[in-house]
Amino acid sequence: MPEEMINEPLHHPGDSDFVVVSNRLPVDRVSTEEGDGGWRRSPGGLVTALAPVMATQDGAWVGWHGAPDEELAPFHHENIDLVPVPLSAEEVELYYEGFSNSTLWPLYHDVIAPPEFHRTWWDAYRRVNKRFAQAAANTAAQNATVWVQDYQLQLVPRYLRQLRPDLRIGFFNHIPFPPQEIFAQLPWRQSIIEGLLEADLIGFQRASDTANFLRSARRFVGAGVKSAQIQVKDNEGNVVHIARAAPFPISIDVGQIQELAGRKDVIARSRQIREELGNPKTVLLGVDRLDYTKGITHRLKAYGELLHDCELTVEDAALIQVASPSRERVETYIQLREDVEGMVGRINGQYDTMQNTAVRYLHHSYPVEEMVALYLAADVMLVTALRDGMNLVAKEYVAARGDNTGALVLSEFAGAADQLKSAILVNPHDIDGLKSGILRAVNLSPAEAGRRMRAMRRQIVNNDVQRWSSEFLAALQKEATPV
Repeated sequence: MPEEMINEPLHHPGDSDFVVVSNRLPVDRVSTEEGDGGWRRSPGGLVTALAPVMATQDGAWVGWHGAPDEELAPFHHENIDLVPVPLSAEEVELYYEGFSNSTLWPLYHDVIAPPEFHRTWWDAYRRVNKRFAQAAANTAAQNATVWVQDYQLQLVPRYLRQLRPDLRIGFFNHIPFPPQEIFAQLPWRQSIIEGLLEADLIGFQRASDTANFLRSARRFVGAGVKSAQIQVKDNEGNVVHIARAAPFPISIDVGQIQELAGRKDVIARSRQIREELGNPKTVLLGVDRLDYTKGITHRLKAYGELLHDCELTVEDAALIQVASPSRERVETYIQLREDVEGMVGRINGQYDTMQNTAVRYLHHSYPVEEMVALYLAADVMLVTALRDGMNLVAKEYVAARGDNTGALVLSEFAGAADQLKSAILVNPHDIDGLKSGILRAVNLSPAEAGRRMRAMRRQIVNNDVQRWSSEFLAALQKEATPV
C-alpha cells in the first residue's frame, strides 16, 4: 500500500536556514561520577564536514540523543542548535534494532544475513520517521535546506514535503542500495521509494547504487526516469515533483588524519605497538565494526590458511584485528562474535609460540589517535568487506601513510574500490584469491608500494569530506522545487 498522507496541521517555520536530520545527534553525553557532565562532539566525518556549514548558516541538527524514554529540550553546543527527538525503549527495539538493522541493513547488504519482515517493526519505523519529520518542520526556516541522512529515515522526505512544501530537501544514503531483485522482497518497497522521491536530490555512494535505485523507482512506483531525473506523478499522471539521484562518494577529514600521523606521540605509539608484537617483519591490520558485512571471518580463514601453508609464520607476521562492539543485542551479531572469537582462538591455539601471537584480537573501540597509531604500525591494511557503502577505514589508512609506504588489500565490494583503484583489489568470497592478494601485499617491492600509495593519496587528498558535503549541497541548490 502507498504511504498515507501525514495528518498534522501546517507548521510555522522555525529560524534555521540549514537543518540536518539523522538518527543520532552529533554529540555524546559525558558522564562523571557526580552525574551528567554535559556533551562532547561525536567522532566521525559527517559532523566534521557539516560543522562549518552549521556555524555560518544558522544550522540545526535534528536527531535522537541516545537515551530512551527521556525528553530533552533543544540546546546549543559548539555553534550548532541541537533538537533532540525522543524515542521510547520499545521504539529503539522496533524501529532501530528491528526494522532499521534487522530488516533494512541485511536487505541492503545483499542478504548476507536473512532480513526479517515484521509489521510491528514497520509501524514503529513509520511512526518514528513522522516524529523526525515533524521536528525538522518545526525547526526549518522558510525556504530552508534540509539534509536527511541514511536508511533509518527514508520516509522523512515525504512526510517533510507534506508538512513544509517550501523546503529544499536532500537525502543521502550511507549504505548500499540493493538491486531491484533483492529490494523486491521488501513488503513496503513502494512506500520506501515514495518516501525517498520527495527529496529534491538523493545521493548514493556508488554509481551502481544510484542505478539500482533508479530501476526500483521505475519498477515499483512507475516513475519516469531519464538521465537520473525522476518524474513523480499523481494518480492522473501529472508530474508533481522532479527528483534527481546521483553518486556522491563520501570521504574523510584528511587534514585531521594527516595532522595526527605527524604528531610525535602518535608516531612513538606506533613504534611501541610493533615492539609489543615482538617487532615482526610484517604487521597486518583489520579495523571493523563487528558486523557480518565486513568479511572478518573470511579474512581470518585466509590468514589461518597462510599460516598452515607456511606462506606466513608467526615469527615474521602478526595480524591485529580490531572489532569494535556493534548491535550487541541483535541475535546475528551475538552469533558473529562467537564465530569470530572461536576462529581467533583456534588460530592462536594452533600457531602461537611463547614469544609470538598469530592474531591480536581487540574487541574495543579506540580513540582516533590510537587508530592512526595502528595505521602507522601496519604494513598491510586488510579491508575485506562482503558489501560496504564506502569503508572509510581504507581511506584513513591511505591518508595516514605520508611516506607512501604500506599496502592496502581492498574488497571490490566496498565503495572505496571505485576510487582507490591502485589498491590490491580482491573478491573476499574467493579465499584462494584473498590469500594471493595478502601475499602480494606482503611482498610488494618498495617502488611498487610507493607508486600505488601515491596514486591513492592523491585521490583522497583531492576528495576529502568537506568537498563531499560542499558538492552535494551545491548540487541540491540547483535542483528544482516541486513543479
